Amino acid sequence: MKPQFIHLRVHTEYSLSDGIVRIPKLVNQCAEYEMPAVAVTDLNNLFGLIKFYNRAEDSGVKPIVASDVWIADTEGIGVTPLVLIARNDKGYLNLCQLISSTYSKHSGNVSPSISRQDLKTKSDGLIALSGGKDGDIGKALLGGNWSGAIERLAFWSSIFPNAFYIEIQRTGREDEKEYNASAIELAAQEKIPVVATNDVRFLAREEFEAHEARVCIHQGRVLDDSRRQRLYSEEQYLKSPDEMHTLFSDLPEAIENCLEIGKRCSVNIELGKYYFPDYGVPAGDTSETFLEKTAKTGLQARLKKIAAKKISRNYLDSDYEKRLAFELSVINKMGFADYFLIVMEFIIWAKANEIPVGPGRGSGAGSLVAYALEITDIDPLQYDLLFERFLNPERVSLPDFDIDFCIEGRDRVIQHVVERYGKNAVSQIITFGTMAAKAVVRDVARVQGKPYALADKLSKMIPFEPGMTLTNAVKQEPLLEDFIAADEDAQEIMEMALKLEGLTRNVGRHAGGVVIAPTDLTNFTPTYCDEPEAGLMTQFDIIDV
Repeated sequence: MKPQFIHLRVHTEYSLSDGIVRIPKLVNQCAEYEMPAVAVTDLNNLFGLIKFYNRAEDSGVKPIVASDVWIADTEGIGVTPLVLIARNDKGYLNLCQLISSTYSKHSGNVSPSISRQDLKTKSDGLIALSGGKDGDIGKALLGGNWSGAIERLAFWSSIFPNAFYIEIQRTGREDEKEYNASAIELAAQEKIPVVATNDVRFLAREEFEAHEARVCIHQGRVLDDSRRQRLYSEEQYLKSPDEMHTLFSDLPEAIENCLEIGKRCSVNIELGKYYFPDYGVPAGDTSETFLEKTAKTGLQARLKKIAAKKISRNYLDSDYEKRLAFELSVINKMGFADYFLIVMEFIIWAKANEIPVGPGRGSGAGSLVAYALEITDIDPLQYDLLFERFLNPERVSLPDFDIDFCIEGRDRVIQHVVERYGKNAVSQIITFGTMAAKAVVRDVARVQGKPYALADKLSKMIPFEPGMTLTNAVKQEPLLEDFIAADEDAQEIMEMALKLEGLTRNVGRHAGGVVIAPTDLTNFTPTYCDEPEAGLMTQFDIIDV
């Protein structure tokens, strides 16, 4: 039988500070190795979870939901890592809430971290790995504090009964051998299972230098800086099951426990189902009946204004009423009544507070209900606009109103929505900046210690077009190709830049996206906050959320 192994500690490009693993390639490699499952454990976040979950499910590889998290310092040893793995749906929910809390509470002066007290209350459904030599147990063992290691192990075992594992790694890094010897002895003495991880940061050994460059870009250092810490080794690649079995041939239980954890984990993330906040209709009404009443009243008001202005029109009142009845039946049948009411409310509020609102654009302008509710100011019958382009029962998709608020009043509208639905239920949406062609050339040149003038010249030779890639730039610009061919330093820059191009490098806020949840957002998505006291963002981007 072919050896099996499950990697339980993998940093992808979404760890931001390290990791150059791209999710599609990770899943493809795991499928090629016939691995039954794999865990992505990005640092203090679940940014790439939905992309990973979908890709893995489609490829027949079980996605294990997990994260490397920082545990707050209570003993003067600094923040320490712990690997949290969701065993079930409850564990996934707790993981979302724990990670979200690190950003809502952190002061900006220290790394976002989880307190031991919070972990005590949210450990249900979670499995924990000790964090290896850098975890609090590892630090105690390396410091010769055996009793302290036992105390910390007892603490974690009490929080994660039958779900705590001592992590062993053999990647050739400093202090690893000493830690492993003590950790294996401690595990045997205290009867705690050990688990083998490779703390993966890249897919192939040959990518080590590219990973080091990525780390230096994040840290603002150069590769040859003698003062920078060398935290990684070239062994931290996605090793095959054969390689991991050979590496731990003397400790087979550490491999077996990886497979056992994989079997214990099963998280179902419900996708493709819409959840709407409760608009809050008057007593005696449902969302559907209230929408009907409001739309009918609004249409009559619109028709009166048209009549008062003596605007010629091609349709009778009865045509409007018939169209309204048809649209309402479709909206209510598809379950989108609350959506229309919610959008109506904040648009009317904006207008009442003298915040300019656009008249409506896109397919939403084809809805008479939207016109009646004052969501849009365009009469769809007057211009023969089709409602079916906006909402069609045969193609179920969320309605999408394109709404334009004046930039000077937009934040006030968002604040109104926050006050109405609750600060824990409303957020903006995260975006991810990537290492684009021009920027990655400059970044790589800097960390390689190449002259600024060379980096500047190379960058300026890349065409300034949205979506431009280095490969296309070389094809389009013969001068660039010739320059690279004639200059050895330029070749080194381009070779490294091609490996890093397109990787996620930072986060931002979507210019227009706002999410309103029916309950706390963390019941649906982990949240993120880039600055203390700033508004929340979803950790999933606009496609995934």
